[in-house]
Amino acid sequence: MSEIRNAKEQVVQEITDKLKNSMSVVVVDYRGLTVSEVTDLRKQLRDNGVDFKVYKNTLTRRAVENAGLTELNEFLTGPNAIAFCESDVIAPAKVLHTFSKDHEALEIKAGVLEGVYAPVEDVKAIATLPSKDGLVSMLLSVLQAPVRNFAYAVKAIGEEKENAEG
Repeated sequence: MSEIRNAKEQVVQEITDKLKNSMSVVVVDYRGLTVSEVTDLRKQLRDNGVDFKVYKNTLTRRAVENAGLTELNEFLTGPNAIAFCESDVIAPAKVLHTFSKDHEALEIKAGVLEGVYAPVEDVKAIATLPSKDGLVSMLLSVLQAPVRNFAYAVKAIGEEKENAEG
């Protein structure tokens, strides 16, 4: 009997660690998806560095308590899967949101973003943001615009002087 209890305590500790160490966590209801659809979803998540697991709700509730994320308890009913990502805040939400557009059976329930509970609306809002590389690209474009405009102005002045002299 104590072996079973130890195994359960290890699973609770594993979930607790994942909740605490992940930049992003998303809880979904996958009821209604076929095996091939779940396999496809797992592959997409894995390709983006996201760990996708199914745990018993009772063990997950204990882990949620340990991690101080009790707001998630109300969403831990029925068949749930949890996506964990330690390296990217946006990846789990983006992949799951995109997948749910084509597969209505997948329901995003709630999430945790950088250790803070996030309702489904926040998870979906994060999912629509550009990737980190996209955001950096946008920032660089904004920073380069004044320099580029200045260069065009200097070039135009130079061309105007050439035309006036010639």
